[in-house]
Amino acid sequence: MTQAVPRRLRDLGWPDLADTAAESVLVVPLGATEQHGPHLPFTVDTDIASALAEQLAAARADTVLAPAVPYGSSGEHAGFAGTLSIGQQALETLVVELVRSADAFDGVFLVCGHGGNAAPLGRALRQLRGEGRRTGLWLPSGLPHDSHAGLLETSAVMWLRGDVVRANRSEPGESRPLAQLMPTLRSGGVRSVSPNGVLGDPTGASAEEGRYVLATWLVGLLAAFDEWAAGRQRLPGGSGRAT
Repeated sequence: MTQAVPRRLRDLGWPDLADTAAESVLVVPLGATEQHGPHLPFTVDTDIASALAEQLAAARADTVLAPAVPYGSSGEHAGFAGTLSIGQQALETLVVELVRSADAFDGVFLVCGHGGNAAPLGRALRQLRGEGRRTGLWLPSGLPHDSHAGLLETSAVMWLRGDVVRANRSEPGESRPLAQLMPTLRSGGVRSVSPNGVLGDPTGASAEEGRYVLATWLVGLLAAFDEWAAGRQRLPGGSGRAT
């Protein structure tokens, strides 16, 4: 079976949406630009969100794919050169204003690849839904001992962009459960618990594992989208990927 080609704002002009936007859901990938250990690029969260949002838009008719937002709330990674963060308040404002600007569409569904965005996104959704705007959100699930640049994310990037993974630099980081690390993370950031920036162990990662991880996340994403489209979605809780 041939997969449908998603409609992408990057490929369209406004006349292409003049008669269809009101019956279409705008799908917006949200990511981050932050360190992901010595072996992965800064764009991991954006790459994952973009890939999954693309597959969602291909699998569900009457959707339009927006360009990704590549910056988020990443202050916990400020101790590593190259991390770029707009902070929680700016992200919350950005999402509120972006969704407000999309009133031509039937709704907006946010696909977020960065667990650190969850709190400001939750506040933004509560405000937007209070204003009567149809807005949904999904974040991928994770493992408490593998929340950042570990097995799951490394495998996913190996499947999506294997040429950018520096396997010779792959090394274990801090693997205690995220809940145990949170008090120190909040006060001192990721560097205070993991000098190499890894929360987990990426050394067993593989592209085949990444294919499975992404397929599993896609199943969850499609189910969440369908629940939201049917009016049954609640605000997501913790994603298990807080960084």
